[in-house]
Amino acid sequence: MPTEIASPHDIFPHIRIVMGMVIGLGVTRLLSGTARIVQHPGQYRLYAVHLAWVASVLLMLVHFWWWEFGLYAIENWTFGKYLFIIFYAITLFLLCALLFPDSMLDYTSYEDYFYSRRAWFFGLLAATYLLDVVDTLLKGPEHFARFGNEYLIRTPVFVALCLVAILVRDRRFHVAFVAAALVYQVSFILRLFDTIV
Repeated sequence: MPTEIASPHDIFPHIRIVMGMVIGLGVTRLLSGTARIVQHPGQYRLYAVHLAWVASVLLMLVHFWWWEFGLYAIENWTFGKYLFIIFYAITLFLLCALLFPDSMLDYTSYEDYFYSRRAWFFGLLAATYLLDVVDTLLKGPEHFARFGNEYLIRTPVFVALCLVAILVRDRRFHVAFVAAALVYQVSFILRLFDTIV
């Protein structure tokens, strides 16, 4: 008698539901924070770099949900793989929580808040780039090879830029970093993830 409870293709939707709940919490956090800004625009001074990272992380969450369909190809699910995927999603949620804290009472503006928490934010952002490598490998060597040398250059460059962002408070650097990250992110999605293959 077969001992298999479900096929791998039956397991993936189950995992996707849990992953979706965590990602949904992150999207909710970003949208609620943005709505709070619209509702009370004069409460705290806005900061363009902070808002640009909000847009970038929101795009990252939407993209994460899109590209994780590639997990459908995994034939052998283990609890370790499941735990890794949930941990990756939690890391993305924590980025959202760092962009919009529960309270801004200790800060004078979003700029003040952003720079005071930049080590946490950019540390987690660097971690997401590294987690993405493991996630890509989980989907198989063909999937990994699809990105070519660009992927092997992109990851260490973005991790290095995150480390610089932790150490540097220079506004020009942060403006350039978030602008370049957004442009590259959109380009990467349109070139390599426009359709699910």
